[in-house]
Amino acid sequence: MAENNMFTDLGRLIEQLGKDKGIDRAVVIEAIENGMELAARKKFGTYREIEAKYNEEVGEVELFEFKEVVKDEDFIDEEVEIKLTEALVLDPEAQLNDSIGRKLEGGDLGRIAAQTAKQIIMQKVREAERDIIFAEFEQRKGEIASGIARRVERGAIVVDLGRTEAYIPPREQIPGEVYKPGDRIQGYIADVRASLRGPQIIMSRADERYLMKLFEVEVPEIYDGIVEIVAAAREPGQRAKIAVRSKDAAVDPVGACVGMKGSRVQNIVQELRGEKIDIVKYDDDVARFVCNALAPAEISKVFVDEGNREMEVVVPDTQLSLAIGKKGQNVRLAAKLTHWKLDILSEANLASKTAQAILNLMLIPGMNETMAQNIYQSGFSSCQALGEADAAAIMAIPGYDEEPKAQKLLDDVHALIAQYKAEGKKLPTVSAKGADIGAPRAAQSSQDAKSQADARLREEMAQLNAKKEIE
Repeated sequence: MAENNMFTDLGRLIEQLGKDKGIDRAVVIEAIENGMELAARKKFGTYREIEAKYNEEVGEVELFEFKEVVKDEDFIDEEVEIKLTEALVLDPEAQLNDSIGRKLEGGDLGRIAAQTAKQIIMQKVREAERDIIFAEFEQRKGEIASGIARRVERGAIVVDLGRTEAYIPPREQIPGEVYKPGDRIQGYIADVRASLRGPQIIMSRADERYLMKLFEVEVPEIYDGIVEIVAAAREPGQRAKIAVRSKDAAVDPVGACVGMKGSRVQNIVQELRGEKIDIVKYDDDVARFVCNALAPAEISKVFVDEGNREMEVVVPDTQLSLAIGKKGQNVRLAAKLTHWKLDILSEANLASKTAQAILNLMLIPGMNETMAQNIYQSGFSSCQALGEADAAAIMAIPGYDEEPKAQKLLDDVHALIAQYKAEGKKLPTVSAKGADIGAPRAAQSSQDAKSQADARLREEMAQLNAKKEIE
């Protein structure tokens, strides 16, 4: 029959699938054998022991049926058993419990069984092809791929990569970008997942790694390993920061990324639809790195809290809005790039905060402004912070390096906190740190802040003294 012809020239079919689809011949042969075996079981009965074997010499699949050798008197089922006397005719060395096989004719399958075998074979071939595509793109994960935009499904752009399709979900797209069917589109292969419908390839244009990969492609020094990308941060379609360093003192990492007359970075900006890119020089000194990351703003002072990975950055009053950036974008990207929590203060904000801290610390009995300054410079900005410390930490403050002095300071602080708590009042606290990133407050002059703090200090001290006289 015509359907059976597909099994008569399998050698050519196997070679063709290997050439066109890239499927290993062993995989194709296994699929053909499985298909023939299932078709034979469907035709002759699922309980019969049938095996299919591809014959390389003749290029055909041969079917064999196996039966167990039993004593003539124990013979029951001719479908799975064969009498010993009959087995000896087929094989003179046959013994009881042996499995004797005989060849079946493939033509006995019939049209429907042959069609079933064909469907199974093609299904196995498709599965093998999906496995090959999955393995190929699994290796390409982390690379840039280019294809043709075909359609949009629930907001995701479907990209034709040739042998398969990829998806760019809405969250992985650059806001504002619009692609029409037929447009060429490029992206970063972020993930490759196995699914029942085949490999699912996720591409991204918003990922920081896409930006890094674009620099690797555009800048030979990065590709060769001379310049290293340490970190990157993006707000896709708007602005990005990338930190680089050089392994060769003779190579300027920032200059290498910018290129002659900005040609290299401009190519990347164009690919990202005008996204502004700040190229930052990495420094092992985290304070310098943060200052570089906040460029172009000028930095006056930096206070580092390594334990909490927090940093207070002081800038001139005129540089506050520049350091924070439009809607806080500059400081957000700098924090993301450096992995530090950044708090931006103007010099006027710092003066106000310092005055508030001194006010709070001078409520401690016997405290003068110089001693309060020493405590504040040692990292304690309030009585509450002192009260949570231990004697060993207090002994690091100048003037309190002896344990009795440190313990007395702690006892005085605890007594002061207890007194305020008993009266149902709260100790004056340091004003809110820094400026609101979204809408920075107008800066006050250092003199105004000091005057307000002094006035509040006098008021608090007067209340305390009045209470002591009454007692």
